[in-house]
Amino acid sequence: MKNTIKVERAKKNWTQADLAEKIGISRQAMNSIETSKFVPSTLLALKLAHAFGTPVEEIFQLEDTDFK
Repeated sequence: MKNTIKVERAKKNWTQADLAEKIGISRQAMNSIETSKFVPSTLLALKLAHAFGTPVEEIFQLEDTDFK
């Protein structure tokens, strides 16, 4: 699964630490989600979408390999 977290953060001029604090996780966890090393729970995905004011589908997109 790919995501646009880095782009969305840049639009708001937020650091990973800023965003992590807003959704209640560590900066290290935020980094793992942003770099696609960790797939967030539904709750975290919804919190991220809420923080950015966008639908979840604009932040997270499935890739063809996710269907195999």
